[in-house]
Amino acid sequence: MALVTVNELLLKAEEGGYAVGAFNANNMEIVQAILEAAERENAPVIMQASQGAIAYAGLDFITGMVRMAASSSTVPIALHLDHGTDFDQVVRCIRSGFTSVMYDGSQLSLEENIAITRKVLDITRPIGVSVEAELGKIGGTEDDVHVSEKDAMYTDPEEARYFVEQTGVESLAVAIGTAHGQYKGEPKLDFERLAKIKALVKIPIVLHGSSGVPEASIRRAIELGVRKINIDTNIREALVGEMRRVMKEKTDEIDPRKILGPAREAATNIIAEKIRLFGSSGKA
Repeated sequence: MALVTVNELLLKAEEGGYAVGAFNANNMEIVQAILEAAERENAPVIMQASQGAIAYAGLDFITGMVRMAASSSTVPIALHLDHGTDFDQVVRCIRSGFTSVMYDGSQLSLEENIAITRKVLDITRPIGVSVEAELGKIGGTEDDVHVSEKDAMYTDPEEARYFVEQTGVESLAVAIGTAHGQYKGEPKLDFERLAKIKALVKIPIVLHGSSGVPEASIRRAIELGVRKINIDTNIREALVGEMRRVMKEKTDEIDPRKILGPAREAATNIIAEKIRLFGSSGKA
Protein backbone atom coordinates (compact mmCIF):
# COMPACT_ATOMS: atom_id res chain seq x y z
CA MET A 1 0.00 0.00 0.00
CA ALA A 2 1.28 3.49 -0.83
CA LEU A 3 1.98 5.96 1.96
CA VAL A 4 -1.00 8.11 2.95
CA THR A 5 -1.20 11.54 4.58
CA VAL A 6 -1.73 12.15 8.27
CA ASN A 7 -4.64 14.43 7.46
CA GLU A 8 -6.45 11.54 5.75
CA LEU A 9 -6.03 9.37 8.84
CA LEU A 10 -7.04 12.09 11.31
CA LEU A 11 -10.19 13.10 9.45
CA LYS A 12 -11.36 9.48 9.64
CA ALA A 13 -10.43 9.41 13.33
CA GLU A 14 -12.45 12.60 13.85
CA GLU A 15 -15.49 10.94 12.30
CA GLY A 16 -14.97 7.76 14.32
CA GLY A 17 -14.09 9.34 17.66
CA TYR A 18 -10.75 7.57 18.10
CA ALA A 19 -7.06 8.53 17.93
CA VAL A 20 -4.27 7.35 15.63
CA GLY A 21 -0.95 6.37 17.18
CA ALA A 22 2.16 8.23 15.98
CA PHE A 23 5.19 6.11 16.83
CA ASN A 24 8.78 7.29 16.49
CA ALA A 25 10.76 5.19 14.02
CA ASN A 26 14.39 5.38 15.15
CA ASN A 27 15.79 2.22 13.54
CA MET A 28 14.86 -0.84 11.46
CA GLU A 29 13.62 -2.91 14.41
CA ILE A 30 11.20 -0.19 15.52
CA VAL A 31 9.89 0.29 11.97
CA GLN A 32 9.28 -3.46 11.82
CA ALA A 33 7.63 -3.41 15.25
CA ILE A 34 5.25 -0.60 14.27
CA LEU A 35 4.31 -2.44 11.08
CA GLU A 36 3.77 -5.77 12.86
CA ALA A 37 1.63 -4.17 15.59
CA ALA A 38 -0.48 -2.30 13.03
CA GLU A 39 -1.03 -5.47 11.01
CA ARG A 40 -1.95 -7.47 14.13
CA GLU A 41 -4.48 -4.83 15.17
CA ASN A 42 -5.65 -3.97 11.63
CA ALA A 43 -5.02 -0.32 12.48
CA PRO A 44 -3.81 2.80 10.69
CA VAL A 45 -0.50 4.13 12.02
CA ILE A 46 1.82 7.08 11.69
CA MET A 47 5.54 6.35 11.54
CA GLN A 48 7.30 9.54 12.49
CA ALA A 49 10.92 10.62 12.55
CA SER A 50 12.38 13.37 14.68
CA GLN A 51 15.31 15.53 13.63
CA GLY A 52 17.46 13.39 15.95
CA ALA A 53 16.37 10.15 14.26
CA ILE A 54 17.13 11.65 10.85
CA ALA A 55 20.59 12.73 12.03
CA TYR A 56 21.21 9.22 13.40
CA ALA A 57 19.89 7.02 10.59
CA GLY A 58 20.02 9.41 7.64
CA LEU A 59 17.05 10.87 5.79
CA ASP A 60 17.25 8.42 2.88
CA PHE A 61 17.39 5.41 5.22
CA ILE A 62 14.39 6.61 7.27
CA THR A 63 12.34 7.29 4.14
CA GLY A 64 13.43 4.04 2.51
CA MET A 65 12.59 1.88 5.53
CA VAL A 66 9.13 3.36 5.98
CA ARG A 67 8.35 3.20 2.26
CA MET A 68 9.37 -0.46 2.27
CA ALA A 69 7.14 -1.13 5.28
CA ALA A 70 4.20 0.61 3.61
CA SER A 71 4.70 -1.26 0.33
CA SER A 72 4.25 -4.60 2.10
CA SER A 73 1.44 -3.50 4.43
CA THR A 74 -2.31 -4.05 4.30
CA VAL A 75 -2.96 -1.07 6.60
CA PRO A 76 -2.57 2.66 5.88
CA ILE A 77 0.74 4.18 7.00
CA ALA A 78 1.80 7.83 6.99
CA LEU A 79 5.39 9.12 7.19
CA HIS A 80 5.61 12.22 9.38
CA LEU A 81 8.34 14.63 10.47
CA ASP A 82 8.13 15.10 14.24
CA HIS A 83 9.19 18.46 15.70
CA GLY A 84 10.72 20.03 12.64
CA THR A 85 12.11 23.29 13.98
CA ASP A 86 14.10 24.18 10.88
CA PHE A 87 12.32 25.28 7.69
CA ASP A 88 15.04 23.80 5.47
CA GLN A 89 14.73 20.46 7.27
CA VAL A 90 10.99 20.49 6.61
CA VAL A 91 11.63 21.07 2.90
CA ARG A 92 14.21 18.26 2.74
CA CYS A 93 11.73 15.82 4.29
CA ILE A 94 9.01 16.81 1.82
CA ARG A 95 11.41 16.28 -1.08
CA SER A 96 12.42 12.91 0.37
CA GLY A 97 8.84 11.65 0.31
CA PHE A 98 7.37 12.42 3.74
CA THR A 99 3.59 12.65 3.46
CA SER A 100 3.26 14.86 6.53
CA VAL A 101 5.42 17.37 8.40
CA MET A 102 5.26 19.12 11.73
CA TYR A 103 6.62 22.61 11.81
CA ASP A 104 7.35 23.37 15.47
CA GLY A 105 7.52 27.13 15.90
CA SER A 106 6.45 27.02 19.54
CA GLN A 107 9.74 28.61 20.63
CA LEU A 108 8.97 31.69 18.51
CA SER A 109 6.57 34.55 19.03
CA LEU A 110 2.98 33.90 17.98
CA GLU A 111 3.28 36.03 14.83
CA GLU A 112 6.61 34.46 13.83
CA ASN A 113 5.12 31.00 14.32
CA ILE A 114 2.17 31.98 12.11
CA ALA A 115 4.41 33.44 9.40
CA ILE A 116 6.66 30.37 9.04
CA THR A 117 3.75 27.94 9.33
CA ARG A 118 2.11 29.78 6.43
CA LYS A 119 5.35 29.49 4.48
CA VAL A 120 5.35 25.73 5.04
CA LEU A 121 1.70 25.49 3.98
CA ASP A 122 2.44 27.42 0.78
CA ILE A 123 4.75 24.54 -0.18
CA THR A 124 2.63 21.63 1.03
CA ARG A 125 -0.87 22.55 -0.18
CA PRO A 126 -0.17 22.15 -3.92
CA ILE A 127 1.33 18.68 -3.39
CA GLY A 128 -1.05 17.36 -0.71
CA VAL A 129 1.37 17.00 2.19
CA SER A 130 -0.20 17.36 5.66
CA VAL A 131 1.01 19.96 8.15
CA GLU A 132 0.93 19.88 11.97
CA ALA A 133 1.84 22.92 14.04
CA GLU A 134 2.41 23.47 17.76
CA LEU A 135 1.18 26.20 20.06
CA GLY A 136 2.35 26.34 23.66
CA LYS A 137 5.59 24.81 24.90
CA ILE A 138 5.56 21.16 25.93
CA GLY A 139 8.13 20.50 28.64
CA GLY A 140 10.89 17.91 28.55
CA THR A 141 13.41 16.82 25.94
CA GLU A 142 12.71 15.43 22.46
CA ASP A 143 16.14 14.71 20.96
CA ASP A 144 17.71 18.19 20.58
CA VAL A 145 14.51 20.09 21.46
CA HIS A 146 14.51 20.91 25.18
CA VAL A 147 11.97 22.94 27.15
CA SER A 148 12.65 23.39 30.86
CA GLU A 149 9.84 23.08 33.39
CA LYS A 150 9.88 26.81 34.08
CA ASP A 151 9.65 27.61 30.36
CA ALA A 152 6.83 25.16 29.61
CA MET A 153 3.64 27.02 28.72
CA TYR A 154 0.07 25.79 28.37
CA THR A 155 -1.73 26.57 25.12
CA ASP A 156 -4.06 29.55 25.32
CA PRO A 157 -7.43 28.60 23.73
CA GLU A 158 -7.98 32.04 22.16
CA GLU A 159 -4.47 32.04 20.72
CA ALA A 160 -5.16 28.58 19.31
CA ARG A 161 -8.30 29.88 17.58
CA TYR A 162 -6.42 32.87 16.16
CA PHE A 163 -3.47 30.71 15.05
CA VAL A 164 -5.68 28.25 13.16
CA GLU A 165 -7.70 31.06 11.56
CA GLN A 166 -4.51 32.79 10.40
CA THR A 167 -2.78 29.67 9.06
CA GLY A 168 -5.39 27.10 8.08
CA VAL A 169 -3.11 24.39 9.48
CA GLU A 170 -4.58 20.87 9.44
CA SER A 171 -3.75 19.65 12.96
CA LEU A 172 -2.51 21.33 16.13
CA ALA A 173 -0.30 20.05 18.94
CA VAL A 174 -1.29 21.62 22.24
CA ALA A 175 0.31 21.86 25.67
CA ILE A 176 -2.11 20.74 28.39
CA GLY A 177 0.25 19.20 30.95
CA THR A 178 2.14 16.43 29.15
CA ALA A 179 5.92 16.37 28.80
CA HIS A 180 8.49 14.61 26.63
CA GLY A 181 10.59 11.88 28.20
CA GLN A 182 10.01 9.91 31.39
CA TYR A 183 7.71 11.37 34.05
CA LYS A 184 8.89 11.72 37.64
CA GLY A 185 5.30 11.72 38.91
CA GLU A 186 1.83 11.23 37.46
CA PRO A 187 1.02 13.91 34.87
CA LYS A 188 -2.15 15.93 35.47
CA LEU A 189 -3.80 17.00 32.24
CA ASP A 190 -5.85 20.20 31.98
CA PHE A 191 -9.01 18.78 30.43
CA GLU A 192 -10.94 22.01 30.87
CA ARG A 193 -8.35 23.79 28.73
CA LEU A 194 -8.48 21.00 26.14
CA ALA A 195 -12.27 21.24 25.93
CA LYS A 196 -12.05 25.03 25.40
CA ILE A 197 -9.46 24.62 22.67
CA LYS A 198 -11.54 22.00 20.85
CA ALA A 199 -14.64 24.19 21.07
CA LEU A 200 -12.77 26.99 19.30
CA VAL A 201 -10.59 24.96 16.94
CA LYS A 202 -12.39 22.67 14.50
CA ILE A 203 -9.37 20.60 13.48
CA PRO A 204 -7.79 17.43 14.93
CA ILE A 205 -5.80 17.97 18.14
CA VAL A 206 -2.43 16.30 18.75
CA LEU A 207 -1.09 15.15 22.13
CA HIS A 208 2.69 14.96 22.50
CA GLY A 209 4.57 13.45 25.45
CA SER A 210 1.96 10.72 25.96
CA SER A 211 4.24 7.92 27.20
CA GLY A 212 3.46 7.41 30.88
CA VAL A 213 0.13 9.26 30.84
CA PRO A 214 -2.50 7.17 32.71
CA GLU A 215 -4.88 5.23 30.48
CA ALA A 216 -7.93 6.98 31.94
CA SER A 217 -6.42 10.36 31.01
CA ILE A 218 -5.68 9.18 27.47
CA ARG A 219 -9.28 8.01 27.05
CA ARG A 220 -10.62 11.32 28.37
CA ALA A 221 -8.35 13.28 26.02
CA ILE A 222 -9.67 11.28 23.07
CA GLU A 223 -13.26 11.97 24.18
CA LEU A 224 -12.41 15.69 24.13
CA GLY A 225 -11.02 15.66 20.59
CA VAL A 226 -7.42 14.40 20.57
CA ARG A 227 -6.93 12.48 17.31
CA LYS A 228 -3.15 11.93 17.09
CA ILE A 229 -1.16 10.62 20.05
CA ASN A 230 2.65 10.51 20.03
CA ILE A 231 4.52 7.64 21.66
CA ASP A 232 8.31 7.35 21.76
CA THR A 233 9.62 6.86 25.32
CA ASN A 234 7.49 3.76 26.01
CA ILE A 235 8.90 2.09 22.87
CA ARG A 236 12.47 2.89 23.92
CA GLU A 237 11.80 1.51 27.41
CA ALA A 238 10.40 -1.76 26.03
CA LEU A 239 13.12 -2.21 23.42
CA VAL A 240 16.12 -1.40 25.62
CA GLY A 241 14.65 -3.14 28.66
CA GLU A 242 14.37 -6.43 26.76
CA MET A 243 17.86 -6.03 25.30
CA ARG A 244 19.25 -5.61 28.83
CA ARG A 245 17.34 -8.66 30.06
CA VAL A 246 18.65 -10.90 27.27
CA MET A 247 22.23 -9.65 27.64
CA LYS A 248 22.10 -10.24 31.40
CA GLU A 249 20.82 -13.79 30.97
CA LYS A 250 23.11 -14.62 28.05
CA THR A 251 26.35 -12.86 28.83
CA ASP A 252 28.27 -14.65 26.06
CA GLU A 253 25.77 -13.84 23.30
CA ILE A 254 27.36 -11.98 20.37
CA ASP A 255 24.64 -12.42 17.74
CA PRO A 256 22.81 -9.07 17.63
CA ARG A 257 19.78 -10.75 16.06
CA LYS A 258 19.28 -12.83 19.19
CA ILE A 259 19.30 -9.65 21.28
CA LEU A 260 17.38 -7.35 18.95
CA GLY A 261 14.80 -9.99 17.96
CA PRO A 262 13.22 -10.29 21.43
CA ALA A 263 13.59 -6.51 21.85
CA ARG A 264 11.64 -5.95 18.63
CA GLU A 265 8.86 -8.24 19.91
CA ALA A 266 8.69 -6.28 23.18
CA ALA A 267 8.35 -3.05 21.19
CA THR A 268 5.65 -4.63 19.02
CA ASN A 269 3.64 -5.60 22.10
CA ILE A 270 3.69 -2.12 23.65
CA ILE A 271 2.74 -0.50 20.34
CA ALA A 272 -0.18 -2.92 19.90
CA GLU A 273 -1.28 -2.14 23.46
CA LYS A 274 -1.30 1.60 22.68
CA ILE A 275 -3.25 1.06 19.45
CA ARG A 276 -5.98 -0.72 21.42
CA LEU A 277 -5.99 2.05 24.03
CA PHE A 278 -6.39 4.72 21.34
CA GLY A 279 -9.41 2.94 19.87
CA SER A 280 -7.89 2.52 16.41
CA SER A 281 -7.85 -1.30 16.35
CA GLY A 282 -9.89 -2.55 13.40
CA LYS A 283 -10.05 0.93 11.85
CA ALA A 284 -7.73 0.24 8.89
